[in-house]
Amino acid sequence: MATKKWSAKVDTESTDPQEGLFKKGASTIAKSLASHKVSPKGPASGMRMLNFYINRAGKNLPASRIKVLEHAKEILSGIIASQREEKLAAKKASKKAVKKTAKKAAKKTK
Repeated sequence: MATKKWSAKVDTESTDPQEGLFKKGASTIAKSLASHKVSPKGPASGMRMLNFYINRAGKNLPASRIKVLEHAKEILSGIIASQREEKLAAKKASKKAVKKTAKKAAKKTK
């Protein structure tokens, strides 16, 4: 008697990929998993879903499919990295604006 694995029971509401997504090309997979429609919590959530799919499918995936999925991970990693850089740049710009405003306020009070 085969026992069911815990991962068969996993159900998520945070990441909702369209049916058949993981059978598509790497760039389509990455772009879809990075979208807020599929991953409302952001592309990192999509990356976790992709890793889960790869680990869950495991030995049943042909090498060619694993290669496509690994390429999708690379693309998605790039998307995540660029979003982090954008957030850091916005944060730095915000800090500069606050300092500039504080300087102007200090000059006015003198």
